[in-house]
Amino acid sequence: MEPRTFFITGATGFVGAPLVDALRHEGHHVRAWVRDVERARARLGDGVELVATSAGDDALTGAISGCDAVIHLAGESVAGRRWTDAWKQRIMDSRVDTTRALVEACRRAGDGRPAALISTSASGYYGDGGERALDERAPAGDDFLAEVCKAWEREAARAREFGVRVAIVRVGIVLGQGGGALEKLVQPIRLGVGGPLGSGRQYMPWIHLRDVTRIFQRAATDERCDGPLNAAAPAPATNAELTRAIGKVLRRPTIMRVPRFALRLAVGEMADALLASQRVVPAALQRLGFEFSFPELDGALRDLLE
Repeated sequence: MEPRTFFITGATGFVGAPLVDALRHEGHHVRAWVRDVERARARLGDGVELVATSAGDDALTGAISGCDAVIHLAGESVAGRRWTDAWKQRIMDSRVDTTRALVEACRRAGDGRPAALISTSASGYYGDGGERALDERAPAGDDFLAEVCKAWEREAARAREFGVRVAIVRVGIVLGQGGGALEKLVQPIRLGVGGPLGSGRQYMPWIHLRDVTRIFQRAATDERCDGPLNAAAPAPATNAELTRAIGKVLRRPTIMRVPRFALRLAVGEMADALLASQRVVPAALQRLGFEFSFPELDGALRDLLE
């Protein structure tokens, strides 16, 4: 593949940093839109062209011009703190406003606009789906995270009005080393106080970090990737199955079930998201022949924890 130029938001994040590394390893050039240039340089190295978010609209348009694709990963963590009304608004605004800014920059870039916008969304789009298998055609939910995802995706889709291919990557629960969901799941289990959340029957659409980065690479370079793509492993697991599997690898018990009421006392409204069942299947990626490096949970956990 010939070297390409990619513009990335969220480049210093849990998914963004390894994605930047992977793209550079393949010989591509990366431009990154970052809040803190010095911190980003320390994290990403000198080979990445950095554009400060404070630099203004003209700088953003200039940075996007001539790029082959924009990969949009930025957004406040939904697990960063308790969901007050103010924090929920920040979660929404951090996604919708930045997406709007990117779409407008693509419009202003004219003939220099990128061919594709690859925008993140989340499996939370589907809400609580119970036992149903949720492919990309499944309807959206109506809870807070579903509303965030719908607004986020609508904003990204506007780029189609001026000829930009738009792929929406609905990311599941990313399992990787050094942070993310796995670290939070592992801590109580290591201490011997881990167990299922609520009934444990809710499906959790897990995916290995390495597969997530590969999906974004694929979406950015394959013109057939258009519309929503579920970034979740093809073998979804329930919360109880995931908890037991982690305990098995760590050789620790997982019998301390967390009741629904206790979870709600601890994290408030976020408990609804933790207890929602999302049996997400990556139908669109499978139709495109994408092969997961870690299709099974046990193999993914052994890679990350042993």
